[in-house]
Amino acid sequence: MDAQAQESFREFVANRSSALLKTAVLLSGGDRHAGEDLLQNALIKVAGRWHRVEEPEAYVRRVLYRQQVSRWRLKWPRRELSVPEPPDSGTDADVLADADLRLVMRGALARLTARQRTVLVLRYFEDLPEGDVARLLGCSVGTVRSTNHRALARLRAVAPELAALRAPGDRSVRNPAPLEVRS
Repeated sequence: MDAQAQESFREFVANRSSALLKTAVLLSGGDRHAGEDLLQNALIKVAGRWHRVEEPEAYVRRVLYRQQVSRWRLKWPRRELSVPEPPDSGTDADVLADADLRLVMRGALARLTARQRTVLVLRYFEDLPEGDVARLLGCSVGTVRSTNHRALARLRAVAPELAALRAPGDRSVRNPAPLEVRS
């Protein structure tokens, strides 16, 4: 990699790594360390091809998704026990509510399969249409729809407490009946 490409890559990583890390952590089921590993591996792959990359962020995100797909297809998944980090200390009720939502969502996502988690992250966090998700994951639109449906049903079953929580910044009183994941 020449000096100009190296500087361009460093600038991209400095500017976009926090947003990419959020996606990687969500793809990893809320495990920050696994998300960091996922992002680091993706950036290593991208660095070798940097001079050919036309849309860097889209390319890095695609590598992230495919890395995650490769992880769930492994015959013997890594068996590690991770403990979630405690929430930030604060006295403001909104800060505490946001921390509660993050912790509950992290726990709920961790109870999904890697495929279900990936589909939900792509559909609702990245706000991608079903066709794009199918293309990224190398499956049919019907598979994305059924996986999405099963993932939401599983979230409702394993984490009914999500229905009672508010999204950050939402001041309305929410009916705790149906779970709404879309923001």
